[in-house]
Amino acid sequence: MDHQTIKFISENMLYLLATPCILTFLLFAWDKHLAHYQRSRVPEAVLFFFCFLYGAFGGLCGMIFFRHKTKHMSFKIIVPILAIIQIAAIVYFKVQIEK
Repeated sequence: MDHQTIKFISENMLYLLATPCILTFLLFAWDKHLAHYQRSRVPEAVLFFFCFLYGAFGGLCGMIFFRHKTKHMSFKIIVPILAIIQIAAIVYFKVQIEK
């Protein structure tokens, strides 16, 4: 990567990482809302997809905050593991930029 790209990523990292987390959190909130009113739900594959796209921390927060999908073993295992992997990747990337 060239110097300008690294500088852009470094300066905007918070926005680049917060956006998918916020979107995933809101998606979990929307699905909980739909479940409460017994409406057509957000497919679990979509929730997992958003978690996979660097939104796992937002998904984990949504699970805890809204008490949503906490009985599903797949969500209880996969979302926290994705969050740990994503946080580790972010820390690794941040360390590499600062070298």
